[in-house]
Amino acid sequence: MIKMALIRDEDKKYLTDEFNKKLKDNVDVVVFTSNNSDCKYCKETLELVDELAALNDKINVVKYVFEDNKDMVEKYGVEKYPATIVAPKGALDGRIVYYGIPSGYEFGSLIEDIENVSINDADVSKKAIDLLSKIDKPVTIKVYVTPTCQYCPRAVGTAHKFALLNKNIKSEMIESLEFDKEASDVGVSAVPHIVINDDVTFVGAYPDDQFAEYVMEAFNHEE
Repeated sequence: MIKMALIRDEDKKYLTDEFNKKLKDNVDVVVFTSNNSDCKYCKETLELVDELAALNDKINVVKYVFEDNKDMVEKYGVEKYPATIVAPKGALDGRIVYYGIPSGYEFGSLIEDIENVSINDADVSKKAIDLLSKIDKPVTIKVYVTPTCQYCPRAVGTAHKFALLNKNIKSEMIESLEFDKEASDVGVSAVPHIVINDDVTFVGAYPDDQFAEYVMEAFNHEE
């Protein structure tokens, strides 16, 4: 039986050229899967990141099993699986995370994260940067998505850029169909649905300066 690739040949060619142009420093793509049969898309998530890593030697895949590598679960702050983390090589940094397979429209977010982490920079407005620079204690941004939502990658991309630019921010993409109970518990009825510090909530893909204002609102509530 021939195994189908998850990334199409024409996309592989495009991404190979893109990575050759844009990648600077080595990047870890860290994947936590589980041996449990309840792990939706664990196998496919591993296949996806392996196919990506084959396109450029600056992309390094690190694999852990949730039940067997509890020390790394703790170091990266992973709460569920499958989890995919993008970090500088060797950094043990779990701030940019995907819970659920980063496929569909979210595949583009993963590519953008790999490129941004590799150059250690992100395209964010000056106003957003000024606001984010005030954050000096932990903030967690959760972006609930579905793979077919064309507006979701913008919200995920913005949240992940914020995490890259400020070490106090952790940004999680959570795939609502895979984690349907959690999505239901926080009241997701439309996506992208954003929850900041389990406190401030909004729906939609806002420009980064408006998004940053919501982040500051949650941050100020903590004071």
